[in-house]
Amino acid sequence: MDFDQAVAAHSAWKTKLRDYLSKRDGSLKPAEVSPDNKCPLGQWIYGEGSQYSRLPGFPALKSEHARFHKAAADVVQKVDSGQSISEEAALGSKSDFAATSSAVVMAIIAMKKQVQAK
Repeated sequence: MDFDQAVAAHSAWKTKLRDYLSKRDGSLKPAEVSPDNKCPLGQWIYGEGSQYSRLPGFPALKSEHARFHKAAADVVQKVDSGQSISEEAALGSKSDFAATSSAVVMAIIAMKKQVQAK
């Protein structure tokens, strides 16, 4: 697993969702964003990464990653339902998305350190 690439990929979601907020074009689907096992990090968590499930950071990474995908899917759902939602409310520093995004990045960094120390 390239943990640095995983951080970059999850950070890119903010841009992807910001673009979606402005376009509202239906290109994202909550049912496709919500699963936490479809992206490369999720595939690693449920596949090869499961060998590290006993490391202290693994449960946090798994749960925070799932929360992240739910928060991203919630933003898409709100946009798709026609709700008027500002970028700040959806993605700003006080949003659920921002909190889960930060938690995932911190969990990825922690796992990287633990895996490298093994």
